[in-house]
Amino acid sequence: METLFPLEECLRPDRGVETQGAPRVLEANRSQVELRPVDLEALLAPDHRARLVWEFVGGLDLSPLYAEIRAVEGHAGRPAIDPKILMALWLYATLEGVGSARALARLCESHDAYRWLAGGVALNAHTLSDFRVGHLEVLDRLLTQSVAGLLKVGVVRLERVAQDGMRVRASAGAASFRRQRSLEECLQVAKAQVEALRRELEADPGATERRQQAARVRAAQERTRRVEAALKQIPEVAKKKPVAEREEKARVSTTDPEARVMKMADGGFRPAYNGQLATDTGSQVIVGVAVTNAGTDQGQMGEMIEQLRDRYGRVPDEMLVDGGFTGLAEIERAREAGCTVYAPPVRPRDATRDPHRPLPGDSAGVAEWRVRMGTSEAKAIYKERAATAECVNALARNRGLWQLPVRGGRKSKAILLWYALAHNLMRTFALGGLARAPA
Repeated sequence: METLFPLEECLRPDRGVETQGAPRVLEANRSQVELRPVDLEALLAPDHRARLVWEFVGGLDLSPLYAEIRAVEGHAGRPAIDPKILMALWLYATLEGVGSARALARLCESHDAYRWLAGGVALNAHTLSDFRVGHLEVLDRLLTQSVAGLLKVGVVRLERVAQDGMRVRASAGAASFRRQRSLEECLQVAKAQVEALRRELEADPGATERRQQAARVRAAQERTRRVEAALKQIPEVAKKKPVAEREEKARVSTTDPEARVMKMADGGFRPAYNGQLATDTGSQVIVGVAVTNAGTDQGQMGEMIEQLRDRYGRVPDEMLVDGGFTGLAEIERAREAGCTVYAPPVRPRDATRDPHRPLPGDSAGVAEWRVRMGTSEAKAIYKERAATAECVNALARNRGLWQLPVRGGRKSKAILLWYALAHNLMRTFALGGLARAPA
């Protein structure tokens, strides 16, 4: 048989299907260069969540952040990163459960959604981290303004508010808690280390070595400041201990002096903060945020009511809290402020006594509360607390709020504010979109 090209001996028809050569395959070639015209705008679908975040941020009043920028037209200076970009990145990262500034910086280079939000602006972990915790007052004001806008259009009514506490693991280990005597010894060692490093830095002629030494000096100074802060916290902790146990059991962390050991949801004891979230039951919008290092919820309801008054100029008509919040004095003060409390009475030690019957020493507000909680209407209203406050807490847990990536009460509150703003962002769109969002 004649062919245009000679066939190999092994492939001639008269040899059947048997082959003797190696199989021929298409191998991967990852060194070849590809030129693909792709713009950032085309990377995301029209209904992508990142676009919702950007639209929401566009409706926020970020003028205080722009006012802090020193680089202005007509003057020297490197342009600052647009605060809208940083705000949108952290809101989207919070929704996606990303809690690390370094992880967010990597995603801005590799993930399409984060690249779209960054819009080609180069970002690093330090810039992202500083922005996250450096504007507490602005974040707090944004929460107030966003909820006030929803109040204005009637989406949030502030008629019934549910409050619940959530213990969040602090960025400190149990082994970092020390007694006063141990803290004083640590402070002396830390100060001596700082002085030794300073002398070594002054005597070192090498520029590289000087930079390394300077970094070690800064680290030693930071440790000194943390130990000094821990010593200042000792009297506050000691006041809560029996007199005979103050010297032995009053301990403070050298890593995070403001953190306290608390009983967690699993029954264990760990360094933590107590985050308080107040949620409007009708809309499931978070209307109040607080962070405390108290291991109990006693006293938190009254402070939240005052916070809501300061934010929105009024107190809620009704507050739904669990039994851990029910201080009798707070119930009376809430009544005087015009707020009706729904909370289960403490179970009496005497099993024969009706917990819904007023006691002889009860004030008017407490007596009304006991009777009220025995009615079927109050019990039906109280069921909304679990469906609201505990649902919001569960969503925060699902978004990664198990351990705080920062130290100190102020920075911890900033983290909770980010979660509140991110949660309200999604609720804003679920309740009708930006047509009802703040202008």
